[in-house]
Amino acid sequence: MINEIIESKLSFVFKELNYNIDIKIIKSNREDLGDYQYDGLFKLASMLHKSPQEIGEEISKKWNEEYAKIAISSFSFPGFINFKLTDELINESLNYMNSNPKYGLKIPKKETYVIDYGGPNIAKPLHVGHLRSAIVGESIKRIIKYMGHDVISDVHLGDLGLQIGEVIYGLIEEGKSIDEIDINTLERIYPYVSKLCKENEEIKEKCAQITKELQNNNPLYVKYYEKIKEVSIKDIKRIYDYLDVSFDYWYGESDSYKYITKTTKMLEDKKLLQNSEGAKIVDVRDENDTKELPPFIYQKSNGAYLYSTTDLATIIERLEDFKPDNILYVTDNRQALHFKSLFRVCEKLGIKTNFVHLPFGTVNGVDGKPFKTREGKAPKLDELFKETKEAFKNTNPKNENMSESDLDIIVNSILKFADLQNNREKDYIFDINKFSKVIGKTGPYILYTYLRLESILKQENINDTIMTEKTFNEYDRKLRIKLLELTNTLEEVYKDYLPSTMCNYLYDLCVLANSFYENNHINTLENEKLKNNWLILLQLVNNILKDMLNLLSIKIPNKM
Repeated sequence: MINEIIESKLSFVFKELNYNIDIKIIKSNREDLGDYQYDGLFKLASMLHKSPQEIGEEISKKWNEEYAKIAISSFSFPGFINFKLTDELINESLNYMNSNPKYGLKIPKKETYVIDYGGPNIAKPLHVGHLRSAIVGESIKRIIKYMGHDVISDVHLGDLGLQIGEVIYGLIEEGKSIDEIDINTLERIYPYVSKLCKENEEIKEKCAQITKELQNNNPLYVKYYEKIKEVSIKDIKRIYDYLDVSFDYWYGESDSYKYITKTTKMLEDKKLLQNSEGAKIVDVRDENDTKELPPFIYQKSNGAYLYSTTDLATIIERLEDFKPDNILYVTDNRQALHFKSLFRVCEKLGIKTNFVHLPFGTVNGVDGKPFKTREGKAPKLDELFKETKEAFKNTNPKNENMSESDLDIIVNSILKFADLQNNREKDYIFDINKFSKVIGKTGPYILYTYLRLESILKQENINDTIMTEKTFNEYDRKLRIKLLELTNTLEEVYKDYLPSTMCNYLYDLCVLANSFYENNHINTLENEKLKNNWLILLQLVNNILKDMLNLLSIKIPNKM
């Protein structure tokens, strides 16, 4: 918001001075000099063969002659133009935010997005490795919706991979009837047979054969498969419900099979399919590639399909069903090569939809290695939830008597804020005790701040919604300036699909809000007009905290 106001006025100044150059205003890194700055003077000086100081002082002088009511401009070495916002502009902008939907956010042209995240395999228990796709994907989905777009979410289950053949093999070998299949049986059998397959090539081949016959609708295997899927999805939904993660569609690889014939014909019509040692592949190399890109394997030599096949068929399905402008995939960064190849095939097919892979890194323990239990296994999510709840209780003994529902909300805030505050592309260290504290950059700290401010607001009556008083002191001013950064932050979060930017903003906002409250005794303030203005300010802070926490899929407890 503020960036655009300054950029718009600065463009008029440049036009009057006959300067023809793009203008970009950024937040100042020197608060003592200004709130915002322009750092393009060196480029402009090079074009005009003048010194940055001469041009900067000329621009600042012209600005102050015409726009001093908006901001006071000054030049600083070696080549920056600073803008210190006036109280008048700050208040006008905050009142505009407070009186407009979504704080005056500019909504872009509506598009349709399909977002593919979650992606658990049925027959396997959800563990810590499944956490990031669900948490990051849910937040990105909510952010895109907030920007006014139509968003369709699909969990895209792995429901026809080799793990199904392994589990069916194990069930039949143990003589388990279909009615005896439950989640505990699946959790026991899968790791056992998976280990056997690594040790015994013959068993591995049998499992692969079962998988292929299932794909060809073997009646017995289909019955086992349907029960396995039913039991698995019920348990997966239970976990996702706890995390407040939801999907519009619960499609899986199997749902794309009816589109494989059409997909094959599309590839054949474009003459893209090639035979390679009995397998069918697509050459996705490009002359501009700096690294060798392996072929896209569409069908194995034994006739079996792979997840590359079903991913391509799923795209054809989504294009027909939803006609999306964008399809996003939130997956492990180790799948980057697969998606690069998949998108290349789509390009060769002439598909115009925008495809984006949003990779994420690994959740590591304090030792820097992938997060494990003491037994050296990736903890199941049920275990992680329980461990996190105990860590919060131990770290914050005053909260020991909280309701279970509030504790569950806190657990979610710990896990989600710990994850989302990190750039999703990077690995991060999950320190369960650190992230469970109500101080520092944690989910509980954000929630504590909201509840603290809410308790103040409940004790007082707000008589108006318009702030009329000028900023009163440095704590007041800093808080107001941070509030004005909201819409730019939202636009940046949406553009880069990085919830971490929002987490950073919320943490900074909470630090400033707490500092403001601790240094301004609102409850005992005798100046009723100023008191009312400050209450309006705190109400705006809490409205923003609540809305932005919702974008991170974090609820607010009743108390803590």
